[in-house]
Amino acid sequence: MVPNMRLRRCNDAPVRPGAGHVLYWMTSARRTGWNLGLQRALDHATEWDRPLVVLEALRCDYPWASDRLHRFVLQGMRDNALALAEGGVTYFPYVEPSRGAGRGLLGALAEDACVVVTDDYPAFFLPRMLRSAAEAVPVRLEAVDSNGLLPLRASDRVFPTAYSFRRFLHRALPEHLDDLPTADPLADAALPEMELPAAIVRRWPSADASLLESDDDGLRPLPIDHSVSSVAYEGGRVAGLRTLDRFLDARLDRYADERNQPEEDVTSELSPYLHFGHVSAHEVFDAVADREGWNEGQLGEPNGSRKGWWGMSEPAEAFLDELVTWREVGFNRCALSDDYDRYESLPEWALTTLDDHADDPRDHAYDLERFENATTHDPLWNAAQVQLRREGRIHNYLRMLWGKKILEWSASPRDALDVMIELNNKYAVDGRDPNSYSGIFWVLGRYDRAWGPERPIFGKVRYMSSENTARKVRVKEYLRRYAVQG
Repeated sequence: MVPNMRLRRCNDAPVRPGAGHVLYWMTSARRTGWNLGLQRALDHATEWDRPLVVLEALRCDYPWASDRLHRFVLQGMRDNALALAEGGVTYFPYVEPSRGAGRGLLGALAEDACVVVTDDYPAFFLPRMLRSAAEAVPVRLEAVDSNGLLPLRASDRVFPTAYSFRRFLHRALPEHLDDLPTADPLADAALPEMELPAAIVRRWPSADASLLESDDDGLRPLPIDHSVSSVAYEGGRVAGLRTLDRFLDARLDRYADERNQPEEDVTSELSPYLHFGHVSAHEVFDAVADREGWNEGQLGEPNGSRKGWWGMSEPAEAFLDELVTWREVGFNRCALSDDYDRYESLPEWALTTLDDHADDPRDHAYDLERFENATTHDPLWNAAQVQLRREGRIHNYLRMLWGKKILEWSASPRDALDVMIELNNKYAVDGRDPNSYSGIFWVLGRYDRAWGPERPIFGKVRYMSSENTARKVRVKEYLRRYAVQG
C-alpha cells in the first residue's frame, strides 16, 4: 500500500474501474523495483483485475536534449524492457523521432484507462508537463512521490539551511522509515495480458531493441544535440545497481576520510542513476543499513547534528548526510517554490552583498564560450571543466570550486548563474535535478551563511581559491588526467 502522503490527485476526472487497463506513465522513476508509482498502478490493476500498461516515453525537445542524455535514458529503457518482458505487463517504450511526434500518445492510451498513474517530480519541465497532461486525459491522473526517504508533503515550508532541514528531518523521518517501497512489486503479480491497439502502435511505433542498444551513430537521425557525446559509463538499472555494489564493497569504508580527494575514487557515483530514477534513494539507504546491521532503535536525539544521529559508522553517516539531507533539502525547495532556479530566490543577505559588489573590478573575465571550452588562465578550473565535458560529472569537491570561480570571473552574479546552469545542465548527466540546483545556488549563498572577511566580488559569500584547494587536496594527478588538449 502506497502511503497517502505520497499520493497527489492531479485532476477532477473520475476513476473508471470497468475500463480496459491501468496505465502507468513512467517519467522520473525509470525503474521496475523500489518504485512507488509502479506499485500504486499495480495495486489498482490487481484490485480491478485489469492489464497494466507501462508507458516510458522519451521526448526529443526537452531542454539540453543530447546524445549524452538520450543514450543514458535509452540504456535504462533497455533494462526495463528486459525486466518487464516476462512480468505480465505491457511495456511500451516510445522514442520520439521528431519534435511533436509523440503528441497525443498519452491521451490515446488513457482513452480506455481505468486510471493513469505517474511519477511526482518537482523540477525541470516535468511539473509543467504533468499539469498539461492532467487537463488532457479523460480519467483521473495520480502522481506518486517516490523521490526520497521523506515525502515531499511532509513539510509545508522551505528550509533556508541544511542544518534547519536536518533538525526537521531528525524529528519527522522516523515515522516514514517503515514505508519502504516493495523491492520487486511485480514478483507475485498475476494480471491479465493485453496487446496495444493496432491504431496506436501504427501511429506511435514502439522503440525496437536496436534503438535501445544504439550508440551515438544510431542517434544521428534524432533532432537532438549531437555535439555532446555519450559518456563511457552506462545508464540503466543494471549499471546503477552494479555501481551501488561497488561503492558498498570497495569505497564506503574510505568515504568519510577521502571523499574530498579528487585523485581517490571513493565517491558513490550514484547521482546520475538517482537523477534518472534508475535506482531509488530508498534502496540505497536500505543497502547501507543492511551492510551496517542497523535498526531504528539506534537512532539518536533529533539535534540536527551531521554525525551520530543514525547510529551507524562514521563513513555511513557521512554518506547518508549527502544522500538524505543534502539531496532532499533540494527536493523540499523545488516542491514548494517555483522560483528555485531564479536569481531572486537567493537569501536576502546574499542578494544584498552580491549587489553591493556587482560592479567590483574583475582581474579575469570570461564569457560562456571561454568557460565552456576550458580556456581560462587557471589549470585546475580548466581540468574540472574538461572532466565535466568528457565524463558528465565533476568530482564533488572540485564542483564547488568550479562554481566559485565562475562567480569570480563573470561580469555579474546573474551572468555567473546563467553560465553555471547552462554548463551543468548541458554536460552533467545528473544535471537538471533539485540536487544540482542546490549545488549551483550554494555557490551564491543558498543554504549557507554570511562569511568574513568581506571580499571583492564575493562580498560576504563564501570564498574559495584554486591555490587553497591545491593545498588542501591532492590534484597533481587530476591535473594530468584532465589536462586541456592543445
